[in-house]
Amino acid sequence: MSRFDTFLAVDWSAAKRKPRRQSKDAIWLGAAREGTAERQVYCRSRQEAEAWISSFLDEEQAAGRRVLAAFDFPFGYPRGFARRVTGSDDPFALWQWLGERISDSEDGTNNRFEVASAMNRLFAGPGPFWGKPDEARWPDIPYRKSGIVYKDVAERRSADLAAKAASSCFQLFFNPTVGSQTLMGLPVLQRLRLRHGAAVWPFENIANAQIVFAEIWPGLIEPAVKAEMAAAGREEIRDRVQMRLLSQALSRLPAEELAAMLAAVPEEAQEEAWILGTGYEDRLNALAMDKAGPLAPPPLSNDCFALPAGADWTPVDDALALLRDRLGPVTGAETLPLADALGRVLAKNAMAKRSNPPLPNTAVDGYGFAGSKGEGPHVLPLMLGRAAAGVPYGGTVPAGSAIRVLTGAALPDGVDTVILEEDVNTDGARIAFNGPLKQGANTRKAGEDVCAGDGILPAGRVIAPADLALASATGLAELTVRLPLRVGVLSTGDELVEAGEPAGKGQIFDANRPMLLALIRQLGFVPVDLGKAADDREALRAHLDGAAAQTDMILTSGGASAGDEDHMSALLREAGAMQEWRIALKPGRPLALGMWQGTPVFGLPGNPVAALVCTLIFARPAMGLMAGAGWQEPQGFAVPAAFQKRKKPGRREYLRARVRDGRAEVFKSEGSGRISSLSWAEGLVELGDGAAEINPGDPVRFIPYSSFAM
Repeated sequence: MSRFDTFLAVDWSAAKRKPRRQSKDAIWLGAAREGTAERQVYCRSRQEAEAWISSFLDEEQAAGRRVLAAFDFPFGYPRGFARRVTGSDDPFALWQWLGERISDSEDGTNNRFEVASAMNRLFAGPGPFWGKPDEARWPDIPYRKSGIVYKDVAERRSADLAAKAASSCFQLFFNPTVGSQTLMGLPVLQRLRLRHGAAVWPFENIANAQIVFAEIWPGLIEPAVKAEMAAAGREEIRDRVQMRLLSQALSRLPAEELAAMLAAVPEEAQEEAWILGTGYEDRLNALAMDKAGPLAPPPLSNDCFALPAGADWTPVDDALALLRDRLGPVTGAETLPLADALGRVLAKNAMAKRSNPPLPNTAVDGYGFAGSKGEGPHVLPLMLGRAAAGVPYGGTVPAGSAIRVLTGAALPDGVDTVILEEDVNTDGARIAFNGPLKQGANTRKAGEDVCAGDGILPAGRVIAPADLALASATGLAELTVRLPLRVGVLSTGDELVEAGEPAGKGQIFDANRPMLLALIRQLGFVPVDLGKAADDREALRAHLDGAAAQTDMILTSGGASAGDEDHMSALLREAGAMQEWRIALKPGRPLALGMWQGTPVFGLPGNPVAALVCTLIFARPAMGLMAGAGWQEPQGFAVPAAFQKRKKPGRREYLRARVRDGRAEVFKSEGSGRISSLSWAEGLVELGDGAAEINPGDPVRFIPYSSFAM
């Protein structure tokens, strides 16, 4: 059996039409190729989903790609059910039977309870279908399951028992409504199957089929979904995460492993169907949780932060150059609709599908004709009709004649020049105007802005609103972007307490974590609150283990030097991946760098002033590089100083500063314990490595906080 190129996961729904805003409990689709989840699609209705899937399969077939499409509802019923309804054991006979009877409107109104009632009447006694929203309606359907005896057919299929799925394909209402999903899904599958010539596993031989349908249950990867949701926060939509992880896990399976899964079905599956991946749950979860994936960037090595031999004090520029040379993108990619791509980093160059403008058009309201016109008066007969934006003129304008054209209209055949309306007199049958007028005047050429096939946005660009306009204008409906960089923040130290908690003698409130988490969000990355760890090595080890599993980068504050209670640096040394960079910098000389289970760790000073400065100067450009946006240096501006200072050589200094009346003020005290100075300031004044004597009016480099943003 040949390998699959594309994997589509479908989270079906029997609910009413959903709102335009993406929401849960809707229909979500996830597509993946080569180990990377490329897109997650939200569909408001079953009709919209069917149309999208059909179009997607058309594209894949035209491209010669082989597709495995997995749907999250039962493909069959317990043994004997199909024969009771259709007189045949063939599951496709039941698909056809349902397809002929189920009706479904665009707003979600359907007759599934009527069809289920008809099937229930084929059995003696109540059932097997049960559950309904109105206890008084559909008398052939029990409101609750109690009293139903599953004698003629089993309540659950062998597949459900093997996968430990709690739901039954006979339950129509009260979550989980798998029975309703099945009734509304099988007719759609029947149409898609016939339309695209798809083979259905395990009912048919799929060895030579280009399109294969299979049943799957997202509950198989529940541990991976829970871990992702815990890290993602409340705003993430669970269904979208499920489809991303599920399609991703399937696409990462080696061909021989997938073939083994497809072959591992019992005899009863030929009628009842089977849940793909049953018995392989651990493997699927491992593939789903592996953020990098087979084709993601390679992991960083444990010695990537090693300093050159003999290095002691490291100048700021040298430290930045080391980070720039040794770090790189670590996130995978996905394909998103334009509406969801704002602020994301492009994973590959975006190419125009269509020229802009697509056709030659007029730049003004006026009259169009062919050729240039010399000096003096001109009178041309006026054709009936006009050309307007979106309403082209269907005929050809003869030489020597003119036609009315409106701004943005495609130029009619026979027209290449336009004269402005205000330069013309007309009696309705002719136009009169004075020359000269050059050929091509007041028109735009096709592709004048962008030609089809041109690169419009480079990989690594952070998508801005104007980029969405350009992408849309050139025919793109979606962009391939990198997954958001997830940055964890961990505070360490027994002395720390949370704001609002009672603080004992010798304890302080944790100022670093709320500051850094907010900064990460403002920079455009995803902050992950890792809490605080006590001065206990094993507790800290557990924190780091959990952090490495859910982040791409970890920022810690405190415990990063060589003291007895500096467990962070001790653990990193124990892992064989600890470097202490003594940077010629004020504030914030020590910066501990290391790797924990493949995740970079930036050990920041515990002092909030030094922690912020080190984050902005070192961690910020590193984050951009790891996110795929490239190395980004902040923009500084030369402004006159409003202060006086004498600086010794040897260290670069960053002073908390703000600009007032065009001059840079610095905070009254350089003490690194003054947290109020961070709030007072609006940026930093950077003083170079050498000696300096600054007097009022001298130019200094001011870097606004906003220059560090993406």
